[in-house]
Amino acid sequence: MALEGSLKDFGLADILQLIFFQRKTGVLTIEGKMDRVRLLFAEGNIVGAESKRRMEDNRLGKVLTKKGLLEEKDLQAVLDEQRRSNVKLGNILVRKGLVKKEDIEEILKGQIKETVIQIFGWKEGTYEFTPQAVPVDKDIQLFIDTQHLLMEGLRILDEWSLIEGKITLDTVFIKKTEEVEALKDEEKDIFSLVDGENDVSTIIDITGKDDFTVSKTLVSLMEKGVIELKEDLSVVAEAPLIEKKKPGIGLNILPVLIIFIALIVSFSTVFLHSNDIFKRFSASKAVDDLRLKIEAHRFEYGSYPESLDLISDKTDPWGNPYVYEQNDYAFIVLSKGADGRKGTSDDIF
Repeated sequence: MALEGSLKDFGLADILQLIFFQRKTGVLTIEGKMDRVRLLFAEGNIVGAESKRRMEDNRLGKVLTKKGLLEEKDLQAVLDEQRRSNVKLGNILVRKGLVKKEDIEEILKGQIKETVIQIFGWKEGTYEFTPQAVPVDKDIQLFIDTQHLLMEGLRILDEWSLIEGKITLDTVFIKKTEEVEALKDEEKDIFSLVDGENDVSTIIDITGKDDFTVSKTLVSLMEKGVIELKEDLSVVAEAPLIEKKKPGIGLNILPVLIIFIALIVSFSTVFLHSNDIFKRFSASKAVDDLRLKIEAHRFEYGSYPESLDLISDKTDPWGNPYVYEQNDYAFIVLSKGADGRKGTSDDIF
């Protein structure tokens, strides 16, 4: 029976934990607004990834040429053969001895990690896991520890909040200057890869560094004014200057006073409620952590814990114990919220 549902109800971290602990073999399909991704699992670990938006062969060939591991003319010849034979690009390159198998495997593993980690940031989407046999590639064997990738993904997601909204894996930059004397060595290395063609994911693949390190460096270079977004180069006609009329004092000060009063009310509201909002956020995160621990307990011992004390002695942000109920088939865990009463509208699941 397939495991399926919404990412709103069951996040990617939960799904990966289930597949890993149950040592499942099959295909996990995740579909969102931006992409449709298929992850292949063998005995609970990831052995492949396919993205509708990011064609594996196109990315692999581009990275190999950028890293100087493959000549452009050889790439074009192999791509023509790949289209005729429908054999994966990496396999053809290895069989022809054009690129070392270890180099192919390193790049492909990095691309799989990028594909998986970017899904951690999805707020919406659907998933479906179908148990089935997964073909094993004899030429290029890929194996990624799901548990390790899960921990790395959650860490990067937490760090990513620092630069969220400023950059994506598809972002392309161009140089505004060639002056690099004031840059650090790491910044110079990444700056040299900015050419108006390489997107962020390609730069990550070429450097071999993790997503967050490269993205943070690119944001730093952008803030220093040495690079800029390629799509920001659209030419805008200069608008004619319009002479401003000097407003009367009485008419001008009234909207200012209204805005000032509104700001005072707004800031007061935020101040009064920010503590409660923080507590609700902390409780929600704690409930998610408890769910993972409860599932892990079931996978290890064959049943849900009889009481929450076996895995945690923490109370919620209001000092109340978390509610935990279970039977042989299911469980619930929640915080009773600020009012301390179960079954009310402020319960946090």
